[in-house]
Order: sequence, then structure tokens, then C-alpha cells
Amino acid sequence: MEHLLVKIHKTKGNEDLPLPQCMSEHASGVDLSAALTHEVLLQPGERLLIPTGIAIALPSGFEAQIRPRSGLAINHGISILNAPGTIDADYRGEVKVILMNCGKEHFLIRRGDRIAQMVIQKVYKVSWELTSCLPLTPRDAGGFGHSG
Repeated sequence: MEHLLVKIHKTKGNEDLPLPQCMSEHASGVDLSAALTHEVLLQPGERLLIPTGIAIALPSGFEAQIRPRSGLAINHGISILNAPGTIDADYRGEVKVILMNCGKEHFLIRRGDRIAQMVIQKVYKVSWELTSCLPLTPRDAGGFGHSG
């Protein structure tokens, strides 16, 4: 696995929270913690913007994708409304997560709870070549359940 050095800043009052970290040797995402000043109760069907207490400086050509944690999703119905959320390389503000409760029970979020995961990805600038027709493939225009 390649290594990328990313500058990170803890926002004021969040020096006690851990830096994002992988929870296993081959994990592709790092867990993000809730930087709350008090507990928050997320009601069924409700969405909240949860701060993480960090800001990052990604190198040009990279993005951070904010994704749901699978355990929260299956066990509590907690997801990210705009999954995956995108943190662009030129953004320097605090990383925040739009959590949504898709479950049937309220969900308590405490300071330091692991609420999401962040994956760093390489991105490409695209140049478009306008054409009157596209190369054919066996699938062609089939989509939305075309394969059964």
C-alpha cells in the first residue's frame, strides 16, 4: 500500500480527540470521531451535521471520501446522507459529517464516538472529447436492472 503524508489540524477545543486512524492493518478508511461539546440524540428520520474536530490539507490530485461505518449502519440504521461526502483538496475548514438515522430507534452520539470513516482517493482532471457516437460494448445502453 502506498503512503501519503497529509497535514492535519485539530480545531480549538478538540486537542483531546484522537487523530483519525485505521482500526485494522489493511483497512482503507480511517475512523472519524464526533467532536461534540454535549451528547446529541439523533431521532429516527432526523439528520444532523456532526463536527469531527479536524481540518486537513490534501495534496492536489486527491480527495477525501466520507463514508458510513458498516457497524453503525447494520446495528442502528445510522448512515451518511450524502454518502460518500467529498472533501476537496482546496478545502481547509473543519470536516463535518451529515449523519442520518434511518433506523426505528433514537441514537445517542457522544463526544469521541466513531461516527464515520474517511478514505483518501486519487482523482483525475478530465478533458472532454465531443463525438457524434460512442464505441459500442456488449452492454451498450443497458442499465437499471438490465442484467436480471
